[in-house]
Amino acid sequence: MNDALDVIENGAIAVSGGNIMAVDTVDRILAEYRSGRTLGGPHTVAFPGLVNTHTHSPMVYFRGLGDDLPLKVWLEEHIWPAENKWLSHEFVRDAVELACLEMLKAGITTFSDMYFYGGAIAESVKKAGMRAVIGAGILDFPSATARNADEYLARAEQFICDWRTDDLVTPAVAPHAPYTCSPETLQKAKALSSKYQVPLHLHLAETEWEVQELLGRYGRRPIDLLHDLGILDGQVIAAHCVWSSDEEIEILAKTGTGVAHCIESNLKLASGIAPVVKMLRAGVKVAFGTDGAASNNDLDILSEMSTAAKVHKAISGDPTALNARQAMLMATRSGAEVLGLGSIAGSIQAGRSADIVIADMNRSHLIPLYDVYSHIVYSMKASDVSTVLIQGRVLIEQGRPTMLDEDAVHARARSWAEKIRISA
Repeated sequence: MNDALDVIENGAIAVSGGNIMAVDTVDRILAEYRSGRTLGGPHTVAFPGLVNTHTHSPMVYFRGLGDDLPLKVWLEEHIWPAENKWLSHEFVRDAVELACLEMLKAGITTFSDMYFYGGAIAESVKKAGMRAVIGAGILDFPSATARNADEYLARAEQFICDWRTDDLVTPAVAPHAPYTCSPETLQKAKALSSKYQVPLHLHLAETEWEVQELLGRYGRRPIDLLHDLGILDGQVIAAHCVWSSDEEIEILAKTGTGVAHCIESNLKLASGIAPVVKMLRAGVKVAFGTDGAASNNDLDILSEMSTAAKVHKAISGDPTALNARQAMLMATRSGAEVLGLGSIAGSIQAGRSADIVIADMNRSHLIPLYDVYSHIVYSMKASDVSTVLIQGRVLIEQGRPTMLDEDAVHARARSWAEKIRISA
């Protein structure tokens, strides 16, 4: 995933000290480097770790709760009441372990989260060995974690100070959305983001209802409103942007705002389909997100790539739209760039972190092989991922986690689910 989108056949990657030392053919690498450990082999492909630019990882414990409902009803009548009852440091810590396990096994090495109890999320991320941008959630109304916007903001600042020097965790500010946070709260959140030079992550223009609500309140569409408030810039991760006008797409491009395209969640909630082809042509940096497992219902970027590439061809009437190379770029290098990690992750190049996925191509649905990009985007499944490295550390080997106890993670998840089921 370099600028030329090169594919190296019979290739090898030399890794040392957590970083990529060199990328070339096997013969050239072996002529220069020696190693006590070799991963991969015939009929495998190595590609950069996938990047999930928008999720709510603890919501994996609400997977399947309140399905087949509109977003507003789903949130207000099912998810928010469940969160008010169950959210705690322990709940979040345990749930994130399950989310990390699911993402790692699907080849995701980096994710951008938006939730509460950021310290608990960070604990589990470190335990799993993953890379994450963790957004401290902010609202204008009380929840299990704070009473008002100022308290959310104070907790967000403390979280940033606690984690801003970590090598795997990047703290962020995460005001929920312009319909749940006032203009004043949004500007305070942006000031906090700017003060510490950390990302700002929010939902934006997700539904038609949101557009009409903000037009009624402020006489402005969501993206236009945030631009007027001085919120949008290259540090912003804007999730969804489904209801973006042509003028707003130009604003996103001009300000360098990154967009997290969560097509499967948007389809399931009938929120609409973001005009991603227009965004890409306008120069907007677009990447993929899964959204939370409560609205998707999985954390699988391979699936997002395949769905997005096909749906955008259908709605544009153009079979060349969002081709396999573009989709793969969005899932790797563009994703890292949207999160401010472009110099660290997202491509297999010398000097970058060794965040690498190895997948088994010796599968019936991946034979014969003519174009590796096509196979990864249109044919590959999460179960084809065999090995995952982050910072050169092997976290998944032959499909099994090396840092997390899979059976224990599953047992805790079932225990929590039983409590939630009984209370519901």
